[in-house]
Amino acid sequence: MDRSPALRKIDALIDSVARLRSQCLAFEKTHAKEVAAVAPGYRTSARNLLHYLALRQHDIRELQEDLSSLGLSSLGRLEAHTMATLNAVLKTLHLLGDRPPPEIDEEDTPVDFTSGPNTLRDHAEQLLGPEPANHAVRIMVTMPSEAAQDADLVRNLVAAGMNIMRVNCAHDGPEEWRGMVGNLRDAEKELGRSCRVIADIAGPKLRTGAIAPLEPIAKFKPRRNYNGAVLAPARIWLTPANAPEANPEGVTGRLLVRGDLLAHARPGHSVDVEERRGRRRVLVVTEVEGASCWVECDRSVYVAEGAALTLLDEVGRELAGGQVGPVPPVVEPLLLKRGDTLILTRESKPGRPAKQASDKQPLEPARIACSLDAIFDCVKPGEKVWMDDGKIGGVVRSAGEDEITVEITYAQSQGSKLRAGKGINLPDSVLHIPAMTEKDLTDLDSVFPLVDMVSLSFVRRPQDIYMLEDRLDEMDGQHLGVVLKIENRAAFDHLPELLLAALRSPPVGVMVARGDLAVEVGFDRLAEVQEEILWLCEAAHVPVIWATQVLEDLAKTGRPSRSEVTDAAMSGRAECVMLNKGPYIVDAVTFLNGVLSAMHDHQSKKKAMLRRLRVSDLS
Repeated sequence: MDRSPALRKIDALIDSVARLRSQCLAFEKTHAKEVAAVAPGYRTSARNLLHYLALRQHDIRELQEDLSSLGLSSLGRLEAHTMATLNAVLKTLHLLGDRPPPEIDEEDTPVDFTSGPNTLRDHAEQLLGPEPANHAVRIMVTMPSEAAQDADLVRNLVAAGMNIMRVNCAHDGPEEWRGMVGNLRDAEKELGRSCRVIADIAGPKLRTGAIAPLEPIAKFKPRRNYNGAVLAPARIWLTPANAPEANPEGVTGRLLVRGDLLAHARPGHSVDVEERRGRRRVLVVTEVEGASCWVECDRSVYVAEGAALTLLDEVGRELAGGQVGPVPPVVEPLLLKRGDTLILTRESKPGRPAKQASDKQPLEPARIACSLDAIFDCVKPGEKVWMDDGKIGGVVRSAGEDEITVEITYAQSQGSKLRAGKGINLPDSVLHIPAMTEKDLTDLDSVFPLVDMVSLSFVRRPQDIYMLEDRLDEMDGQHLGVVLKIENRAAFDHLPELLLAALRSPPVGVMVARGDLAVEVGFDRLAEVQEEILWLCEAAHVPVIWATQVLEDLAKTGRPSRSEVTDAAMSGRAECVMLNKGPYIVDAVTFLNGVLSAMHDHQSKKKAMLRRLRVSDLS
């Protein structure tokens, strides 16, 4: 008997779903060794991850549309229970197609619709602590240095809703870290709340080296309007070089003075100064305070150490002399424009700007050192280079043992300034750099007794995870959780392998470090990439920490931007959100707590929760 077109369509869908299901099971078998290495209680999660990965090897968009047209699951929310979803769809298709139930071995289904999400929830609680009272997302806060002494700050953060204290080992030291955690423990006892602690191990951050200072010259300029008219003179604090007085409030310019000139200065007198450019300037004494005085000038002033000073009375008679004392060195950033060449050097010698061309000498490009020697053995011509959080970009034109030549291809139209200590990203390069440095190992020894988990920065490969696990084993620290910071392209490209490796020694989590990650994968791909990370981690039942610039404006200025409020609402799809430090950080925690509580009834991971909406009432 011929089947109708509708039944034939269902037959085709049955074949497609059954084929997907078989491929998922086959993929799991090919990775049986990796599953066997996973901790016993986490093997169902590893199996579910493999099923999800196998399914995502195919483009099933047409299949999704066909399933939706029948009122069935479109397979769009199966991350936490992949095989259970395929089984349910397959069974329903058999019923619709008037076919016998499919033969399904329950052993092939590691988790179901209930146990899958519950497993993720349990793993999040093991790593991050209990869920807050009004929402499911924990709030992590990076500690400023003052948290080591300011017990009230820590107490207020806990009271506002902080669930996890982040100690950034790139800053401060063991004494400050102990102070921060000590203040936290006191706050927990006082408030009757619990708060976990994570130590963020700095890792091998690639940064620009020092820049050579220019000849020390003090510069003072009056404030002018757009026409160049002086609105306010340059105001300079002159103070003795041998015993300088504390700067009074409002000082923006200061000169140290040698000699007895200041002892004779009175309001109305003037100081004649020999400028660096061979000209002379007259500074009018307006106020005398102790052994120091204020002077003003309506012209720009440029002076170097040793410049001659002459004190004159109201009619121009010389009263005393002196010299300009030490002037702080000036470090100017490298100004880089599109088409310029920049040399990255292995040598730690301070960098310098480009030297101008002359009749006999060609232009010498700007140079600056790198903080990691290892990159000179890895970088190849044609690979991209990004600096200062993506503000400056270039392409490697040549790479040698001691120098890498970069052509600048991205900068502002008037040029971009590159300063010392700025990050360098090499998204195309295969870097053979361990994720932990000697400093990291020392820091780990210091924070080990203080923390509940460790965040591994710049992880790229499973060996980085094994290195940390081995170190924790040596310290009898197997109980500590491990958080993988996904902040480079290599980590994202190898995320499935990293997850399987980390599941060998749970509890484990993933931090989406969106700052460096955006530079590495491209800002245009960040939204897509962070979605993929959320999907893969949900499939592995691994909790996610949403990080970088969440409510950054609010924490720094006290007022959130519209876009970051939307970002904060979206962060509720993760199991934890990280806030960075700022003067208004307590306000930011309070605000975020409110946003997460409001969104809790509307969103659960990717699934919209259809609570009653007041706006649905018609008047």
